[in-house]
Amino acid sequence: MFTGAHLLFYSADPDADRAFLKDVLGFKYVDTGHNWLIFQLPTAEGAMHPLEGPNQPAGGGTDAGYMLATCWLMCGDLAVTRAELAAKGVTTPEPQTERWGIVTSFPLPSGAKFGLYQPLHATALEL
Repeated sequence: MFTGAHLLFYSADPDADRAFLKDVLGFKYVDTGHNWLIFQLPTAEGAMHPLEGPNQPAGGGTDAGYMLATCWLMCGDLAVTRAELAAKGVTTPEPQTERWGIVTSFPLPSGAKFGLYQPLHATALEL
């Protein structure tokens, strides 16, 4: 039925964030013109979380009826991934262990950030 998912990332500095995704993270992309890049993302999974509670996203609520979302990149070994990012000049806070994973984040040039974690839960990636 579905062929994929297309995520929209909103940025205060889209050109800088596009360059970061392309040049620092090495995400492959297609250029649809005028530096409008569409990136190939890692295999993904999705989960529904409540808007209320301890893990409520900043801002809360929805905009124009669309779902509010955050993006977390997953990795197999957080220590290795942090070292790879550090070698490219990307800083990450000290990881925290939650019941669902070992977590940190890293900033984009715009100041927005991606969550980064090594899951400790079963994943849906290989279904």
